[in-house]
Amino acid sequence: MKRIIGTFILPVALAALTSCVSTSPAFVRVENGHFVNTDEYFAGANLWYGAILASECESGDRQRLVRELDTLKSIGVTNLRVLVGGDGPDGLPCHIFPTLQKEPGVYNEKIFEGLDYLLYEMGKRQMKAVLYLNNSWEWSGGYGMYLEWAGCGKALIPAEAGYLPYTEEMSKFSTCENAKELFYNHIRTVVSRTNTVTGKPYSEDPAIFAWQICNEPRCFSSDPEVRHAFAGWLKTSAALIKSIDSNHMVSTGSEGYYGCEADYGLFEEIHSCPDIDYLTVHIWPYNWSWVTKDRLYDGLPDVISATDEYLDGHLAIAEKYRKPVVIEEFGYPRDGGSFEKTSSVSARDEYYRHILGRLKTSADEGGLLAGINFWAWGGFAAQSTDHTDWREGDDYCGDPAQEPQGLYSVYASDTSTIELIKSVAETIAK
Repeated sequence: MKRIIGTFILPVALAALTSCVSTSPAFVRVENGHFVNTDEYFAGANLWYGAILASECESGDRQRLVRELDTLKSIGVTNLRVLVGGDGPDGLPCHIFPTLQKEPGVYNEKIFEGLDYLLYEMGKRQMKAVLYLNNSWEWSGGYGMYLEWAGCGKALIPAEAGYLPYTEEMSKFSTCENAKELFYNHIRTVVSRTNTVTGKPYSEDPAIFAWQICNEPRCFSSDPEVRHAFAGWLKTSAALIKSIDSNHMVSTGSEGYYGCEADYGLFEEIHSCPDIDYLTVHIWPYNWSWVTKDRLYDGLPDVISATDEYLDGHLAIAEKYRKPVVIEEFGYPRDGGSFEKTSSVSARDEYYRHILGRLKTSADEGGLLAGINFWAWGGFAAQSTDHTDWREGDDYCGDPAQEPQGLYSVYASDTSTIELIKSVAETIAK
């Protein structure tokens, strides 16, 4: 997420023989622009902290996890976008805690076991996870930590170093072979893992919807050589994932046009790759200055117009390659830009109504817009009364550690927003 400032069960023997066959009815795939072996259209949410919440670490709470999953399932949310885990030592500023990969190839097994448990609980509810493996932003380590581990200097934090110095430093990732190789090793470790709860390899788990290379991958550069290397990195990563796990789909995690440095050509080049199964789009009207805090409701006509233009540009590319599109991140502030969970959400509801309406229309007409994942589910998270930043010990509520908590969270108490999601989810479900 771009931050401000800036039932089919195979017999055991057959499963053993066909675990690498991507046409198995247990796994989601794409046929002629549509998802098959699942709901063709879906309403989903971002629950990036799911593996942490499911863990037996300091920030874990399995009782809350079960409550959140039951609630999401009850409103028709069947797809969750989840971070596999953070990178780097614990205690970094503007950073989630605890992390998964402490040093290159050194893992916190409790977070891995949390991911195992999350997938187990999701599978029980016939929910599916999009699991992303990297991040171009600082809040989970990602680019910056891989560059640091590759010997390129200490990872920068935008809040400390400034946004432009941060992006200039992150632009090195696409061309740093050592950093990329460390990430490829991470792919190998995660994708080849066996779930400690179910005893099932990840590659054979129908609870996984897709692997995703990165949260909002960007090359952060106008240099053609860097852009070429960036596209190459994504294609290589997709091919590597498929070589380990041919059962599951792969997506990039791209924002779209803005995630490709305002270059539809670069977005098309990347997503024409046969190892990349569907297109992703993120839409952030407030972060992208389409609207100001004092005009969140009055500015909606312009925001909706810009949203449609942005989405339609990507749907045209999707049509060319007959691949589905998922708006896997979108959000809108609470009224007045408030962070309080008791504040009104009339403007946000109208924006959600439009996005959900686009999905319903697509489902009615057999279109390529196949799913949405709103940002983000806060559920039953408690909210601090004396600070808005995230601090160790606070509940995770969907907003990453470097952002005001409650900025884009959808809480279980946000009944009007939840009813909108539920009504569309029920309409588009098979």
